[in-house]
Amino acid sequence: MSQPSERVIFLADCQSFYASVEKADHPEYKNKPVAVAGDPARRSGIILAACPIAKSFGVTTAERLGEALRKCPDLVIMRPRMQHYIDISLKITEIYEKFTDLVEVFSIDEQFLDITASQSLLGDPITIARAIQDQVMHETGIRIRVGISSNKVLAKIATDIWAKKNKNGIFILSPSDLERTLWQEPVHKMYGVGSRMTAHFTKLGMMTIGDIARTPLPELKDKFRARFGKQSDIHAEVMWRTANGLDNSPVSPGTFHAAPKSVGHMMTLPRDYADASEVDTILLELTEEVCRDCRQKGYMGSVVTVSCMCSPYETPTGFSRQMKMADPTNNTNKVFEAVKTLFYKYWDQMPVRRAGVMLSALTDDDAYQLTLFEDQERMRALDRATDRIKERYGSAAIMRASSATKAGQASERSMKIGGHYK
Repeated sequence: MSQPSERVIFLADCQSFYASVEKADHPEYKNKPVAVAGDPARRSGIILAACPIAKSFGVTTAERLGEALRKCPDLVIMRPRMQHYIDISLKITEIYEKFTDLVEVFSIDEQFLDITASQSLLGDPITIARAIQDQVMHETGIRIRVGISSNKVLAKIATDIWAKKNKNGIFILSPSDLERTLWQEPVHKMYGVGSRMTAHFTKLGMMTIGDIARTPLPELKDKFRARFGKQSDIHAEVMWRTANGLDNSPVSPGTFHAAPKSVGHMMTLPRDYADASEVDTILLELTEEVCRDCRQKGYMGSVVTVSCMCSPYETPTGFSRQMKMADPTNNTNKVFEAVKTLFYKYWDQMPVRRAGVMLSALTDDDAYQLTLFEDQERMRALDRATDRIKERYGSAAIMRASSATKAGQASERSMKIGGHYK
């Protein structure tokens, strides 16, 4: 049987994912406004997800918890459980894989599916989308919205602009119908366009997505060069291709697990850190996390980047600087020396609110430079031993003495994934 000539791509999105997981686990909150938020006592008191009922009161993602409670005093606040959300996301991936083997994870709550070849067995796109919705709802209690088109960018747009607002949560965006549909929408609704870019387009006289799409690409590049400089051609082409619904990229199941270009960690501190000894504690903890991740993934890095933001929030100071080390490494002590060199070269002595460490220019760690003055085998054996202890008993099972001080955050961070509680 011949396959359809045009691809059929889904972007499947989980509605209010974190909040939906919590409501599925707590049926007593079915008809109540629910939001998932961080820990207010540790400066992470923002809304991570809000259910549709909460949104009807005006509660929005990323607003402060206090503002949300003023809008909706009866709001039920759930602390995030990131590991549980990851587990549910993986379960949903397994459901999608029953419909097609071409599933690409786009984020924890969004995935692309290429169902082109599935139609001969499972039916037309709407039938397949409804079957997916029913099965995910039955197994997880999560509502799925599905945008459908011939490529990934149009499927994403179909989800964001229409499927999320449709009663049935499904929308087909036909490439042949863009002038009547997509091009009529205001610029701020275009995928990849935020508030700043919207303002730039407004100043260029482009109010709708169609205004961008109809502009000849060379002319759009000229406009971008005049506004953003000579290096803006690629950005102009991305905007123009998005507006015209052009995207040839395949749905690639392995994309989410591709080799990283860098490994980094950042930490927002629970209070201002002004003393150098306290800052050292945080920099060491971040360095240890980065190096441990590199060792787990089998990489070493030769470029270290240190970033910092200092008080006050209204007029913050800070920096992000990098340096190349003599040889690639994932040894905590060696990287920490480079981190301190960078930090104290650029720190303006203002109280530190946020800090980050990153290793890049990654290479495989199975080949490393031997030196006459260091027992690298001994250092690597020690790293492997401490890593095994942490893997077996948890990352807080063995810590440096400095992490046991008031400045230390290793124990607290061991209970979190991506900055949120497991």
